[in-house]
Amino acid sequence: MSRACLLLVVAAVCLAGREAATFNYADALDKAILFFEAQRSGKLPPGQRVAWRADSGLSDGSADGVDLAGGYYDAGDNVKFGLPMAFTVTMLSWSVIEFGDMMPERRSSFLGGIFGGGGVAQLDNARAAVRWGADYLLKAATATPDTLYVQVADPYQDHRCWERPEDMDTPRSVYKVTPQSPGSDVAGETAAALAAASIVFRVSDPSYSAKLLDAAQLVFDFADKYRGSYSDSLSSVVCPFYCSHSYHDELLWAASWLHLASPEKKDVYLSYIGSNGLALGAEQDDFTFSWDDKRVATKGFLQSRADGLQLYKAHTDNYICSLVPGANGFQSQYTPGGLLFKEGDSNMQYVTSTAFLLLTYAKYLSSSAATVSCGSTAVSPSILISLAKKQVDYILGANPAGMSYMVGFGARYPRHVHHRGASMPSVRDHPARIGCDEGFRYLHSPEPDRNLLAGAVVGGPDAGDAFADGRDNYAQAEPSTYTNAPLVGALAFFAGAHKIFTP
Repeated sequence: MSRACLLLVVAAVCLAGREAATFNYADALDKAILFFEAQRSGKLPPGQRVAWRADSGLSDGSADGVDLAGGYYDAGDNVKFGLPMAFTVTMLSWSVIEFGDMMPERRSSFLGGIFGGGGVAQLDNARAAVRWGADYLLKAATATPDTLYVQVADPYQDHRCWERPEDMDTPRSVYKVTPQSPGSDVAGETAAALAAASIVFRVSDPSYSAKLLDAAQLVFDFADKYRGSYSDSLSSVVCPFYCSHSYHDELLWAASWLHLASPEKKDVYLSYIGSNGLALGAEQDDFTFSWDDKRVATKGFLQSRADGLQLYKAHTDNYICSLVPGANGFQSQYTPGGLLFKEGDSNMQYVTSTAFLLLTYAKYLSSSAATVSCGSTAVSPSILISLAKKQVDYILGANPAGMSYMVGFGARYPRHVHHRGASMPSVRDHPARIGCDEGFRYLHSPEPDRNLLAGAVVGGPDAGDAFADGRDNYAQAEPSTYTNAPLVGALAFFAGAHKIFTP
């Protein structure tokens, strides 16, 4: 089935849902991408749009004699965690690869007036977000032979203070995985991120793309040769923050991305998948997609992208059936207001990753004229799109509280985000340093955020749709890069449908 046929499916879903909720998805997409500029570490570029941020972490890596400036702070603190950062880059890249053609590269003011968002170059900004993270991962992967740098800062020391990233004076300790202290999980995800990013820049910047791909292949070989979990090698600083349950899924995930990114070696990685798939858990049913668990995404990715691996369709179908109310195999929990609910700590990360997978799989099903088999019931792509739309719309304000969980979108949104930089006066407005302990008065203040963290999606409400807008409430009020990254793809999908089908 052609892309035009898929768009007809989208049109039917969007037209049917107009009365339920109408949102400016293009504006939400602009803001979702903008959030990544607020999370930047390092020397900020001339085109930096989040003006309340300034340079930070310029000497990162010096503790080990390497340059690790750059990259992203993962959430509301000032630590650079390698595993969620790599996953963020993978998902930003996948968003561009899958739905980049629904993001305008350049728009005239006339078209901007019709569709919203002005003359913003959404695709350019999405690529810039990918590159900012990929540049850092490239340095982390190539600075020292047989070494991958996976974290900057001791989280326990960082969390003792409430400081702007521009002021931080806590130890910027450097952590790495090596043959003696392996980390196949974080190395596998880094390889996946570099491979996916290489696809993003294959046409626009071939030399950069080739550099990313070469690094991805080296890091994957390192991850596969020296097997082990970074949760064992670096348990004192990565747990309980970003413990990895297994490295098996990352190895298969990375091989899948390398299969797609490496035309000359695609058969090599396909052979690896075929030989190692069973041992690495490819035939296990799984029902969650996150920075820690890629099994369900890998199987859906493989069967849609790799010839001869359609055997994984049954596993992917089981995952989809688990999400569809009334379907045989349904086992998910939804709030009374209709939000997918996995757990109380940063639940929105699962909502956005699930919405992304639903849309990606709907696209695959439409292109192959297929459906999902839930027992004797066939679930069509339009049902998947409708379910994803309901989740996205809930985030944007179609919920019992009438609140947008994206900061700066709509009339009502969280004003007390668990985020150091947003909560405190900017360096521009308050040039004097604000010390470690002094900053806590901003954490505990009832006053609204000093700076607008536009586009940030917070952790979200509980199982009963209740949300406490308090800065101390990190479980519900903290945003993260890995929550926003898959949402970029989902919003691009609906923004594209809006542009095509709204009169």
